[in-house]
Amino acid sequence: MKSTRLPLSIVSAEKSNFGAAAELAIRSLIANAPAASSLAQAFTASGFRLALVGGPVRDAILGRLGNDLDFTTDAHPHETKKILKAWADNIWDTGILFGTVAAKLGDVTVEVTTYRSEKYEENSRNPDVEFGDNIEGDLSRRDFTVNSMALELTGTEPEFIDPFGGLEDLAKKVLRTPASAEQSFSDDPLRMMRAARFASQLNFAIDPEVTAAMTAMASRISIISAERVRDEFIKMLMSENPRLGITILVDTGLADLVLPEIPKLRLEIDEHHHHKDVYEHSITVLEQAIAQEDRLGGPNLVIRLAALLHDIGKPKTRNLIEGGGVSFHHHEVVGARLAKARMKALRFDNETVDAVETLTALHLRFHGYGDGEWTDSAVRRYVRDAGELLTHLHVLTRADCTTRNAKKAERLARTYDGLEARIAKLEEEEELSKIRPDLDGAQVMQLLNLKPSADVGKALDFLMELRMEHGPLGEERATQELLQWWKARRHP
Repeated sequence: MKSTRLPLSIVSAEKSNFGAAAELAIRSLIANAPAASSLAQAFTASGFRLALVGGPVRDAILGRLGNDLDFTTDAHPHETKKILKAWADNIWDTGILFGTVAAKLGDVTVEVTTYRSEKYEENSRNPDVEFGDNIEGDLSRRDFTVNSMALELTGTEPEFIDPFGGLEDLAKKVLRTPASAEQSFSDDPLRMMRAARFASQLNFAIDPEVTAAMTAMASRISIISAERVRDEFIKMLMSENPRLGITILVDTGLADLVLPEIPKLRLEIDEHHHHKDVYEHSITVLEQAIAQEDRLGGPNLVIRLAALLHDIGKPKTRNLIEGGGVSFHHHEVVGARLAKARMKALRFDNETVDAVETLTALHLRFHGYGDGEWTDSAVRRYVRDAGELLTHLHVLTRADCTTRNAKKAERLARTYDGLEARIAKLEEEEELSKIRPDLDGAQVMQLLNLKPSADVGKALDFLMELRMEHGPLGEERATQELLQWWKARRHP
């Protein structure tokens, strides 16, 4: 796509760093999103204004601009739709009632929103939206000052707009709100979750006044839909520093409402990890799992959720041992159930819920391995029960070792190396990932003269148990074993 380069002359500003920031943003746009220039020209030709706004301006200044661009305009949504139809490859207007029309041109996705203000009524889950007539009013309604900067693209020269000191806060790495924090969080309580998310993503501190408002107003998050809370939580968890965001949620009391199982872990001291509480252990496991994500092809939501939630069954299973000490028997079973319930409440998809539930239930299995005493049958069952999540389970199990005892940590790692080597050997010999009974359902029905029924399923279960216990039997031996089993079953 051909595009006209944006001019690099910058309008004069009271502070010279305005010009530097604008130039940085413009250069980043030219290098990474030349489509912005042609889009600005399209709006100018129709007599409207257009400005890059919010996160993309922030990221352009930081040198991390992506292909998702947000713009604001004085054009009303239906006018925006007309312009985008002529400019883009595809458009979608599912957000048009809220002033937003989205479009895609090449690999660039844009959202163009009419100047607006929005707020939530006291007990409403949906914002009231009013369209505005100037960009300053639009910027005043945004969540944080670092997201309240704009780059006006349709004037004679690009103009950097920063009415709330976002550039200074960006340099200080601090999150403040344009209006009072109380007003901002009253208008949209989800911004409290966003504060934790941006802190994690950008490694920024939160202004003390903002933190105080989050703590005082935490209960207001309850009016936000589970889906919106989930999406912010995922973005925070998938950041480079999720510890920071999780700590903010716990310290402000927000986690008590959106993920209550996590702050409860702070109350538990695990005798197996006596140097830290279960909360600290869980965060460390999360970080150690992240360090191994290359085994999973990169950042992985399932492993991060499983690492964070794997011990949430401990508070409910805590038991004092006579003579001192604490036990958490079957916490993996209870934890799997709690993880499933919490993720369903947050409207996670079933595949993710099932995966995290499975990993939580299996995360202690390795501790029965000892120094390698498992039989091949036990190894096969480990592989079968993990299924497609086997590599996830490898990562989680290794990450779950947070002992400060270097010799113990080395021994555990070496033992798990041995288990993985055994799995690889059996995989090579037996194709463990494709474990099936030696006979299929059609063969079972023919041999036993059965029609499709529960008995066929029980026969296949019997054959599967033989396969797990003894490895591949071959068709002949499997047939003999099946016939003997069926005879004994009919004539006990």
